Amino acid sequence: MAAKTQDTAVSEAKVREITFAQAINEALAEEMRRDPTVFIIGEDVAEAGTPFKVLSGLVKEFGTNRVIDSPISEAGIAGIGVGAAMTGMRPIVDIMFGDFLTLTMDQLVNQAAKIRYMSGGKLKVPLVLRTTLGAARRSAAQHSQSLHAWVSHIPGLKVVVPATPYDAKGLLKSAIRDDNPVVFFEDKMMYQLKGSVPEAEYTIPFGVADIKRTGTDITLVATSSMVQVALEAAGSLHEADISAEVIDVRTTVPLDKATLIGSARKTSRVIVIDEGYESYGVTAEIASAIAEGAFYYLDAPVRRMGAMDVPVPFSPVLEDQTVPTAAKVAELALGVCKNR
Repeated sequence: MAAKTQDTAVSEAKVREITFAQAINEALAEEMRRDPTVFIIGEDVAEAGTPFKVLSGLVKEFGTNRVIDSPISEAGIAGIGVGAAMTGMRPIVDIMFGDFLTLTMDQLVNQAAKIRYMSGGKLKVPLVLRTTLGAARRSAAQHSQSLHAWVSHIPGLKVVVPATPYDAKGLLKSAIRDDNPVVFFEDKMMYQLKGSVPEAEYTIPFGVADIKRTGTDITLVATSSMVQVALEAAGSLHEADISAEVIDVRTTVPLDKATLIGSARKTSRVIVIDEGYESYGVTAEIASAIAEGAFYYLDAPVRRMGAMDVPVPFSPVLEDQTVPTAAKVAELALGVCKNR
């Protein structure tokens, strides 16, 4: 499927400006009303509405049988989700911080991802695991990691990294309806980001990247909050007479390689930007796909920008140095385009 430069649902339906958090809340509420097998389970998801208040109000509408506060056991929550999914429910497992994925890995990687394959398709696991990523919240090394590359490595899992309220709502609804396990990452620093979201029903298919800004001189491929960073950098580059195309991958699995390669062939220069650790990460996989598909069209090597390979510091001054910024992206792009 081809990427689109403008989502028709936004252009044709009545829209509102709502936050990323409100878009997530709306998607959950609409899917729970539509399908009685959908339920949420996690730590502090009911009365507290999670530490980020994203789920506020859901327990009042759906009750504690469908918005379930669990004990502090990520492995237990994930196991309950896998079992419920195998027996006909559509659980949404809320893992408060992406760092705690470490505690879910056996259930997620060895059970949820493999059961459909190992049963010859007789069993399925329509599970959504919602969690967070992102640094710069002053939460230190154990609450600030972006670990989406880990689960992107596992066959059988789909991985979603939305960057706007519109995408967050449409992709989450698709995730809940999918018959396979989906890991859905929300950048915790984006919950107050506002954007246009239609009132009408819509979903967004997986594996379709979105061209957030068209350009001709360089392609900036980004994930999650780094899309906003790339867009800001593109604005700065425009003032330097450099036209940057910004592509939001939206899902790392499945990955829309065709759109990425097509853009690289057009602009001949690419920077891939991700908040996960740079080594062995998402940027490497995307850069490899582009290099293989657009090698003879490139005027410069594909460049990568990820988080520094260090535990995320608690110090604000140090933490801000660990992740890509718009200024750093623009600086690198200027160097890549120097001889255009």
